Amino acid sequence: MTAAFMDLVDVTIVNIAIPSIQRTAHASVSQIQWITAGYALAFAAGLITGGRLGDIHGRKRLFLVGVGGFTLASALCGFAVNPEMLVASRILQGGMAALMVPQVLSIVHATFPAHERGKVFGLFGAIVGLGAVSGPLLGALLTEWNLFGLEWRPIFLINLPVGVVSFLLGRRFITESRAPKALKLDLVGVALVTLGLLMLLYPLTRGRELGWPLWGYVCMAGALVVFAGLVVYERRKAARDGSPLIELSLFRVKSFAAGIAVQTVFGVALGIFFLVWTLYMQIGLGWSPLRAGLTGVPFSLAVSTAAGLSVQQLVPRFGRKVLQAGALLMGAGVLLYLWEARHYGLAIASWQMAPPLVVMGAGMGLIVAPLTDAVLSEVPREHAGSASGLINTVQQMGNALGLGLVSVVFFGEIGDRLTLDRVGPAFVHAFQHALWWVAGIMAAIFLLMSALPKRPAQHLEGAEDVEGGAGQEAPVAGEPEPVS
Repeated sequence: MTAAFMDLVDVTIVNIAIPSIQRTAHASVSQIQWITAGYALAFAAGLITGGRLGDIHGRKRLFLVGVGGFTLASALCGFAVNPEMLVASRILQGGMAALMVPQVLSIVHATFPAHERGKVFGLFGAIVGLGAVSGPLLGALLTEWNLFGLEWRPIFLINLPVGVVSFLLGRRFITESRAPKALKLDLVGVALVTLGLLMLLYPLTRGRELGWPLWGYVCMAGALVVFAGLVVYERRKAARDGSPLIELSLFRVKSFAAGIAVQTVFGVALGIFFLVWTLYMQIGLGWSPLRAGLTGVPFSLAVSTAAGLSVQQLVPRFGRKVLQAGALLMGAGVLLYLWEARHYGLAIASWQMAPPLVVMGAGMGLIVAPLTDAVLSEVPREHAGSASGLINTVQQMGNALGLGLVSVVFFGEIGDRLTLDRVGPAFVHAFQHALWWVAGIMAAIFLLMSALPKRPAQHLEGAEDVEGGAGQEAPVAGEPEPVS
């Protein structure tokens, strides 16, 4: 739980410090995108493989390797001497998180009998909520305090004592476990996924600064060829030894295919919104990190409250309608925010942002908590682990893609050479433009949700066949990554 908390806080803590990093480290637009997108990309690319490595070599061992590596990468981030080193360290940090995070729920499944897991998942849900609320606030305070003149660096260095404690506790108390029938690694599949995403994301993040050169369009078109090659390879891999990175047969299940589309597109929306929102408040409106962090508290509280209500009370009664209501609520909150940003301009106050943020947060809470179970409802139990690993992977991929699209939907609306008096209006206008994109994405998500089952079944938490099914792919379902 300590490691899960550290990962969640790290994901949510960085955005609030991005303007400070840009200012003091002289990072370019593409570099600040890669500080967040690099983490999400490395995390996504390694997530399923990290779960399999734990099944093969021992979950405790991989957990400790991941925690140790994550702590080391955090130190490298904190002591980075230039933006390039920070981006590289963030990519390493994402890769280590991919080793650490999948083991968390796998260890829970392997350690606790089914009748006790409800308590553990309740605690896990509390940790998720606490991480979502405390991350932005902690990031704001650490940046605002400027401890020892270190500016933004303490947001990474704070992981060092937490990581050391987590490592020592894990070494002392976690029992080693393996899957008796662990699937083999598919490193070629990982390489193809990573290559395809890089060919898509790099031109998106660099294209605007370079004037959208021809090679960028060729590279993005080539990414589609790579993904087509991935599908062909995965089919052959499944036929040869039954251990592909992506279980393509799952996509024959209509609700799963639709759910994967929802997770991916939802990740894109979150990737766009949270980075743009931070830049709008701190650079456009000129607010301090602390004021920006406090402004986000109603959103985090609304997410946590709605998530608890949706799983415990609403979904059992209303099923899929809860998810669709969440998409509509979140879209309505975005449109309300859009109206306020246009109406109040630079004079907008934190309290005026609270209503749209609460509506958006409530909508997001209704989606993130029950979505995984809805997607898994019609998946055969023996593939539950593969499916849950894939769900989390595509959400991170969508997140990285959304962060890459910020160049197009936000920075594309801002001129290259702004005078000081034009910065605020330009950022407010760009924020409104980005919100239209987010609203459109939420409408698409609402339509895709109609293919989900009307009454989602909860697959993982009560699963008995931990080792044979849900445990194999390290089911990290139920751990939303709200901000990256």
